[in-house]
Amino acid sequence: MEDSAFSKEFLAFLRTAIPSVSAAELLLLLFRQPVRWWTLDDLLREIPAGASISQSDAGNCLETLRSCGLIESDTEKRLRYRAASAALDEQVRTLARAYEERPVTLIRMIYALRDSRIQSFADAFKFRKR
Repeated sequence: MEDSAFSKEFLAFLRTAIPSVSAAELLLLLFRQPVRWWTLDDLLREIPAGASISQSDAGNCLETLRSCGLIESDTEKRLRYRAASAALDEQVRTLARAYEERPVTLIRMIYALRDSRIQSFADAFKFRKR
């Protein structure tokens, strides 16, 4: 995977749809088995060893993924991967490649994007000199 795979479009996707490394891991679990319907408990049992996420945080991550058009839910609150467009599906494929081939770079990028959102929010409250 080349640095060019971390395009502006991919970084925008990460900024919008992937609020944390845990969210990426949850999405990739769903992505790898797109026909399977998952409960929240199923997902939490399958999350990679060493990763830790509360049920509440996982629920928030999954709601973000759903609102971004990456997953769907049924009447029983089970979830599965279903990208709303081919463009979103391609971004998730890039995410999967980055997670496998350049996990440290991907993780750093997710944290950097999150930190830049926090900094932008904090900057909005700074007093400006006139």
